[in-house]
Amino acid sequence: MKTVNEVSKLTGVSVRTLHHYDAIGLLKPAQVTKAGYRLYDDTALKRLQSILIFRELQFPLKEIKAILDHPAFDAADALEQQIKLLELQKKHIEELISFAREIQDKGVSEMKFNAFSKNEIDQYTEEIKRTWGSTHAYKEFEEKTKQKTEFEQEETADRLLNLFTEIGKLKQLQPADKTVQEKISMLQKFITDNYYTCTKEMLIGLSQMYVSDERFKHNIDKAGGEGTAEFVKQAIIVYCS
Repeated sequence: MKTVNEVSKLTGVSVRTLHHYDAIGLLKPAQVTKAGYRLYDDTALKRLQSILIFRELQFPLKEIKAILDHPAFDAADALEQQIKLLELQKKHIEELISFAREIQDKGVSEMKFNAFSKNEIDQYTEEIKRTWGSTHAYKEFEEKTKQKTEFEQEETADRLLNLFTEIGKLKQLQPADKTVQEKISMLQKFITDNYYTCTKEMLIGLSQMYVSDERFKHNIDKAGGEGTAEFVKQAIIVYCS
């Protein structure tokens, strides 16, 4: 665990900015001590890395939050998109440098502005936003959560974790067992009632995220015991088939 001051020194992000990220729900500390000190674990630092890359790419904070909180967000896919966008920006900068050197060497003989075009970058940026931030599921999620107070949102999250605790107690059974499958049905209904319409396709996507995203895996395994995230994934695969 690192304190907010240690994170600030490590990343170059000011303490004030980290406090702001916490206040808007973009980067919550893993723990807050009784004395009110924020503590950040490796999962929080990984999220901060994604935030900082998106900031370098000129994404607004609201859109970054929408992307990272997207129900089907995949960190590996997002990183691949970030790399491609960075490469497009690198290409754009190299073209600008060549253009500027041409002016330096030859003078301005004709007015050319194509080097300033960022159409390719803009198009790919919009593609990323469409992928993560503009789906019906996310809009529904945003609509439902904004109607709840912060306390109510935390209470809903606790109830979801309790459901994973119940599923974790069934790990000695087969994923296809009727009792286990009933819990998965309850999970699907809970997500639909409290977050967004959880189709079987969406549920399959979530099952992958439960084991690939360290934040989800850690919290689910903490609630239901080691191996719960993987067990839930296998049970969901059976349920959706």
